[in-house]
Amino acid sequence: MADNLETMLSVDAALDRVLAAFTRLPAERISIRDGLGRVLAEPVSAQHDLPPFANSSMDGYAVRAADVASAAEGAPVTLAVVGDIPAGGMPAFMVGAGQAARIMTGAPMPDGADAVVPVERTAGGAHSGRLIGAAPDRIAIVKGTPPGSYVRLPGEDVKTGQEVLAAGRVLRAADLGVLAGLGVPIIPVIRRPRVAIISTGDELLNADQPLTSGKIRDTNGYTLYALVQELGAQPAFLGIARDTADDFNDRLSMARRWEADLILSSAGVSVGAYDMVKSVVGAAGALNFWKVNLRPGKPLAFGHVFQIPFVGLPGNPVSAMVTFDVFVRPAILKMMGKPPTTHLVEAETGEPIVSDGRQSYLRVTLTRQGERLIAHTTGNQSSGVLTSLVNADGLLIVPAGTTNVPAGTRLSVRVYGY
Repeated sequence: MADNLETMLSVDAALDRVLAAFTRLPAERISIRDGLGRVLAEPVSAQHDLPPFANSSMDGYAVRAADVASAAEGAPVTLAVVGDIPAGGMPAFMVGAGQAARIMTGAPMPDGADAVVPVERTAGGAHSGRLIGAAPDRIAIVKGTPPGSYVRLPGEDVKTGQEVLAAGRVLRAADLGVLAGLGVPIIPVIRRPRVAIISTGDELLNADQPLTSGKIRDTNGYTLYALVQELGAQPAFLGIARDTADDFNDRLSMARRWEADLILSSAGVSVGAYDMVKSVVGAAGALNFWKVNLRPGKPLAFGHVFQIPFVGLPGNPVSAMVTFDVFVRPAILKMMGKPPTTHLVEAETGEPIVSDGRQSYLRVTLTRQGERLIAHTTGNQSSGVLTSLVNADGLLIVPAGTTNVPAGTRLSVRVYGY
């Protein structure tokens, strides 16, 4: 990939090249307590039924449904109580004709019983709705119940051998509960990508440093860290590299020692006298230095160093965040085994827009007017105005080649929060 420095790539062509350099990372085994949001590397099948035995779904009395079929208010059916079954116990008796066993929610059904009468359907139970004290010798049933009522059958949820979760699934809280219920405490998941982040520039200060003449505080180091973290990857901020080859080389070496899966830098990829990223990375690996038909964020460096993929983002805060969203986010998701999807909606422009012909990503707010979604720009669209992103609901995409967009034009918006 030996593009001339002046080559202007389309957004799609640049993205294709970036994604081609990344593959899904290998699996690791973790506790299900740490599994939320992780991607399952292998399918999970049930080794036993869930629930594993028939149990009651209500507090009440395990009965033979035929014995209580005629029960009604004013004409109750009275049964002898032959036992008490708490959750966690296993009854050593059976329920015969004219008999019942008091049973708690989740407790196993005794042999002979085929239904549960909730406590609310017993004499006096309608008022208390709960079982208290010792089990009575006899119980009056005031409303019958059909066979199978309030009984959870073995395998009702999951049957032995059934595939419960497929490979590639992004695990949610309910998934982890099912895994726990099936006795699967350790699971294979795709390893989290390790993303090393470097800010560059002699002018940069950390957030806790006082401003001095000619200096600004680094914002990209913080926003990029948060964006990586938000995706579920593992970020490491390696500090601010000053505008010297030695300092930047030191940061790259730190990333190699950390065994990063991706090195992400911001600034130093333009054509200024002190923009040294191209020469340093090119000497340690290979680099494509592109101009992408994109606004904001035309300069983009991509290649590898120490066999680690490298992406050099522009230094302007909005440019860095937009190019991260367009190019880096899909790459990280691919490493994680997640589809590099983008949440797009269609909205009408709330005002006329003038563009320079590059594919533009404009910061907009979204409001609904009846069935219509209206997009208004957040004001100044300069790539240095970070608050234009703070106030935005998404990025309105003006296609390449378009210079004038009348109000009311329907365009796609990349919505935040997906």
